[in-house]
Amino acid sequence: MTQRLCFALDLVDDAAMIAEYEAWHAPGGVWPEIIADIRASGVLDMEIWRTGTRMFMLMTVSEDYPRARPPQPREPEWQKLMWKFQKPLPMAAVGEKWIEMKRIFSLEEP
Repeated sequence: MTQRLCFALDLVDDAAMIAEYEAWHAPGGVWPEIIADIRASGVLDMEIWRTGTRMFMLMTVSEDYPRARPPQPREPEWQKLMWKFQKPLPMAAVGEKWIEMKRIFSLEEP
């Protein structure tokens, strides 16, 4: 059985940096080993949506998500690169990036 998760994060409020961040996430922009690691963790599908500086990440994950796997050597490099564009939400703990959101409504569960 799959599960859908939603996370939120902000971007630095700078149009040029937002454009660069989006370029990194355009088709072919994310390093292949990062994509492979995301899939290896049990993520079946992932989308990132943006409005202004607020981003939402929707993930469909496998029943056994997150799967144990060896560390991806380039993951810290990717995270450091992305962190220059990202800004934690006001309620985030120190060093915390994407914050999981709580679903409060579903049309399928009236």
